[in-house]
Amino acid sequence: MNKLPKSLILILLIPVIMSLESCHDLKKKADLILYNAKIYSPDSLVKEVNCIAVSKGKIIGIGTDAEIRSRYWSPENINASGAFVYPGFTDAHSHFTGFALGLRYADLTQAHSFDEVLEILQGYRKLHPEGWIVGRGWDQNNWPQKVFPDNKLLNQLFPEVPIVLTRVDGHAVLASDAAIRASGIVFPGKADEAKLQNAAFSGIFLEGLADKLRNAIPLPSVDEITALLETATKLCHQAGLTAVTDAGLNRSEILLLDSLQKIGKVTLRIDAWLNPNEENFEYFMKDTVYHTPFLKVGAIKMYADGALGSRGACLLEPYLDDPNNQGILVISPDELSLVCKRAYEKGFQMVTHAIGDSAARMVLHTYSKFLKPGEDRRWRVEHVQVVNENDFEIFAKFHIVPSIQATHATSDMDWARHRIGYERLKNAYAYNRLLQQNGWLPNGTDFPIEGISPLRTFYAAVARKDEFGEPEKGFMMENALSRSDALKSITTWAAKASFCEKERGSIEVGKAADFTILNTDILKAPENKLLMTKVLYTIVDGKTVFKSK
Repeated sequence: MNKLPKSLILILLIPVIMSLESCHDLKKKADLILYNAKIYSPDSLVKEVNCIAVSKGKIIGIGTDAEIRSRYWSPENINASGAFVYPGFTDAHSHFTGFALGLRYADLTQAHSFDEVLEILQGYRKLHPEGWIVGRGWDQNNWPQKVFPDNKLLNQLFPEVPIVLTRVDGHAVLASDAAIRASGIVFPGKADEAKLQNAAFSGIFLEGLADKLRNAIPLPSVDEITALLETATKLCHQAGLTAVTDAGLNRSEILLLDSLQKIGKVTLRIDAWLNPNEENFEYFMKDTVYHTPFLKVGAIKMYADGALGSRGACLLEPYLDDPNNQGILVISPDELSLVCKRAYEKGFQMVTHAIGDSAARMVLHTYSKFLKPGEDRRWRVEHVQVVNENDFEIFAKFHIVPSIQATHATSDMDWARHRIGYERLKNAYAYNRLLQQNGWLPNGTDFPIEGISPLRTFYAAVARKDEFGEPEKGFMMENALSRSDALKSITTWAAKASFCEKERGSIEVGKAADFTILNTDILKAPENKLLMTKVLYTIVDGKTVFKSK
């Protein structure tokens, strides 16, 4: 058979090429077409919806493969191969910058005794022979002796070395004598914030004094911080996160995040909450809320008390396992009111950490002095782990948002009853009851206090079990969330909690093209398969920021 001359082949192809170009001329250009997918749009699975077109970071079309491909063409196409596409997962309460900085610390989360803590520190010292030793994540509740350690062995093993070891909840530290001297803390310290032993510091410090010790730790260079933030961003994307809340930042940290987002080094959307200091107020609260497509600065982060695990949460009645202790109220109602007044006048959100029932009551009553029934300010109470029976209705009356972290319930469930007893436990981690009060609620992890996985958040919310499937029947299942509500709590409602529901949080035309693609339908999969779910893609602003290998 004779071959056709090349010139003739070219002549024959010209009409085909012109035909294809004319087809493109009839279609609108997209930047990305995601097809052959099962799509939760906006939060339900519809058989007729399996294709999305994206342009300039926004969703411009949703429908069947045939519908979308007849209207759009794109140079980039992703075949989802039947995988499940969700709105991009959002962590509604985390400490992203703190997590990034902590990547350079000794990881103490797996220590099952204080001896193991010391072993980890000795290994860390070999890798980091100079400077301070800093670690995070120890939890005496996981040790055979469930008591706070002291610093005697630290001082013996690492003489004259400043050491600061932050407890898993971030509200207590164990510090060496050298670190105590470097921080400027003078004996006996502030009442209730320093644990004493034989008329001397034991090395355990809580709340404000714990902060003072952490603030004494030398900071890395800007280049080092940038590298850590980039690594933290990648880890979040690997977990399926497209947006996070960063709870409590200073001006310099926010400006650095803003600059890194603008040059594409931090590809997470961030709701940054201000630490309550004059520099922040003067810079960010002069006019309106600062808002870019990737950064929002419109909330003030306050603390009312400490944590239940370190017995710093402020309770109305004493701790069951520490009868002389009711925890620590770290701010007075008058002090909180001053910040609330400023936030109310400037249109900023108030977001206040309150774990104990006494702290929650104080925050709710302080908020209610400013909020009017029916007003949509979305002031938030963070954690709300223990609530008095008489205070639930205040959430509904003033539209106060209960912000929860479902994994706190499953992390605390083995010892919480020893802290507060069964009667108070009935109103603790009451996520479903809080949902009924407000009609919606945001969910997060509080990472690095918990792991960064939104899938674990979802699992803990619906199954109320730990990663080993315990307890068999779940923990206080009357307060589990439905799967649909749990999904909304890390997507639609998490966006709403930051006043961003018109921009993101669901898969709808006009909203941000932020998607988390999984190999599992988490609304229907067997419970024991949920934690086996794999993140296949994370897409932010129409760009693939993570793809599973």
